[in-house]
Amino acid sequence: MNALPADSIILVADDDDDDFLLLQKAFQWVDIEVEVRRAHDGVQLLEMLRRHGLADRVLLILMDLNMPRKDGRESIRELKSDPRLRAIPIVVLTNSHDEGDAALSYELGANSFLFKPFSFQELVARMSALKNYWLESAELPCKRNPSAT
Repeated sequence: MNALPADSIILVADDDDDDFLLLQKAFQWVDIEVEVRRAHDGVQLLEMLRRHGLADRVLLILMDLNMPRKDGRESIRELKSDPRLRAIPIVVLTNSHDEGDAALSYELGANSFLFKPFSFQELVARMSALKNYWLESAELPCKRNPSAT
């Protein structure tokens, strides 16, 4: 397992309280041992990254597409156009079943696209796969140099 910086964060952008609670429980089941923070929408997400100094600590963003104020599509577009934020991997995790959402998400710069599963068991399996790939196998920008901008 690759060593993660001690102050690493997974930032979840999702307005649904129940979905976020299930996600936190799934993280516990698969022993994801990094801090998890939540933004309720894209406006709050960008504020957390830009104004609250989290950009250098975020390993990964899990992004829902359908959120109030600024949705996931707009947020991805804005994140990927910002030189300081564009290297942060974005995994879309959504209930949206619009056929064009996956293609659009990738076109905007998302690194992965997942549908939210219907059962907790499936969610745990997906978070285990996410952990194995993104946190243990992939070389993430902040893992190389946590203070890189």
